[in-house]
Amino acid sequence: MSDRGTTGKASNTEDEYFVREDAEKKRRLALQVKKETEAAELRRLKELHFMRCPKCGLQLQEVKYKGIDVDVCFACHGVFLDQFELEAVTRHEGQGVVAAILNWFKPELGAK
Repeated sequence: MSDRGTTGKASNTEDEYFVREDAEKKRRLALQVKKETEAAELRRLKELHFMRCPKCGLQLQEVKYKGIDVDVCFACHGVFLDQFELEAVTRHEGQGVVAAILNWFKPELGAK
């Protein structure tokens, strides 16, 4: 009788091992699927919103202004600048109103 009990314990330990291994494989697979899904969603959102006006949603057009690419919406007349484009406009304009506005946003942009 003691042999059967010992064999049963070993069998249970072995079963637990394979259950844990199977669960770990499924966990890793689920994490991989989650990563791929998140990456696909980010790509989808970028394609959906890239070069779209945040105000009205229509297509933005790049226009050169003093050698700087500025994004313009001809539907609602919005003008949009990326961080480095805004800094370039500030350099061209000097310490006027644009520089003052840029200074308001420096803490949020992480600028020094």
